[in-house]
Amino acid sequence: MSDSFKGPTTSRRQFLAGAASVGAGAIAAGSAKAAGDPLITEVQDWASGLGEGVDEVPYSLPIEFESDVIRRNVPWLTADPISSINFTPIHALDGTITPQGCAFERHHSGAIEMRKQDYRLMINGLVDTPLVFTYEDLVRFPRENHVYFCECAANTGMEWAGAQLNGAQFTHGMIHNMEYSGVSLRTILQEAGLDAAGDLKDKWVYVEGADASSNGRSIPMEKALDDCLVAFTANGEALRKEHGYPVRLVVPGWEGNMWIKWLRRIEVTDAPVESREETSKYTDTQEDGTSRKWTWEMDAKSVVTSPSPQSPIKHGSGPLVITGLAWSGRGAIERVDVSLDGGKNWHEARLAAPGEKMAVSRFYLDINWDGTDMLLQSRAIDDTDYVQPTKTQLRDVRGLNSIYHNNCIQTWWVKSSGEAENVEVS
Repeated sequence: MSDSFKGPTTSRRQFLAGAASVGAGAIAAGSAKAAGDPLITEVQDWASGLGEGVDEVPYSLPIEFESDVIRRNVPWLTADPISSINFTPIHALDGTITPQGCAFERHHSGAIEMRKQDYRLMINGLVDTPLVFTYEDLVRFPRENHVYFCECAANTGMEWAGAQLNGAQFTHGMIHNMEYSGVSLRTILQEAGLDAAGDLKDKWVYVEGADASSNGRSIPMEKALDDCLVAFTANGEALRKEHGYPVRLVVPGWEGNMWIKWLRRIEVTDAPVESREETSKYTDTQEDGTSRKWTWEMDAKSVVTSPSPQSPIKHGSGPLVITGLAWSGRGAIERVDVSLDGGKNWHEARLAAPGEKMAVSRFYLDINWDGTDMLLQSRAIDDTDYVQPTKTQLRDVRGLNSIYHNNCIQTWWVKSSGEAENVEVS
């Protein structure tokens, strides 16, 4: 299953010295120079007339000045966008909740359209009564609301062999964090009845989507009865088409491929199905050529989102807010440390709120930057005492043949110009 890293042991020569002093509120962020500023002294167009009425935009979209905050694809990663991935613009977001319109997409045969009226969910296999639910049936069950992250197992996968993609959106953007509402999978299974399955400790459920790829995964019964959710809303509104409208499965803390979209079937079985997505795909090839499977959990991970290659420092030296995201499929984020010198020294960051299980945490480190180069890193520690590993620590265990589950420490070289670059410091 998962590798365990219990503390930082890697040492390295000092790369930088005196890049910044750490501490919130070191000096004021700047002084206003209002005298003679026409934006202060003159009446502007926006204050000279009436704005739009309340019915001008029935469903609001981001203002045009934020038009750069979008999902992005890397065309050469896949042969065709129908079976591909795009990336959440994590470098341009704050807080923890990902807007649905920015949340990454991963499709195996394209996003499909299905009306709620045409939706059906079948429960079969080792159940007392095979059932078929309509959408209206599902929304009558007791409702739950939870904030969870969803991360593709291939997130950061291009970075195994070295620094590749120049931007947090591209290295770490196969993730979103949203509030899901729906019915617990446990409730659905109990409605069908599990007496026919006998001893549940060795039973599984096979979950399958309605799209042409028939994407399906096997989930141990213990997880299915724990915290899985049959969800139909995210962030308070219906799922978007690309996220599985009208119904998807939520598997907290586990790799995104198991979060089946357009969920059509749940089969109770006495063994894993060993589908394509859990044999030839979504297994981890080791240094010796063997592959390990059932590595469902997404281990503790973090990344500095600003400053970063897509979010450079534009204001020059002085007060600087370093911020980023941290998450763990093992539990809640307990602490995040930030290094300004490539891991030689670490400073505890401030969590915006106490960590929550299987949800993203936002961290901040407020410094007074003196304008010299930094090697910026972050390191997440969760409430199981798992410590996010360096690339060297991860490679020592896993080698270089893997694609999935790369949760290594990321390094940005922040230059005196304020620009940043993806570099390898392992």
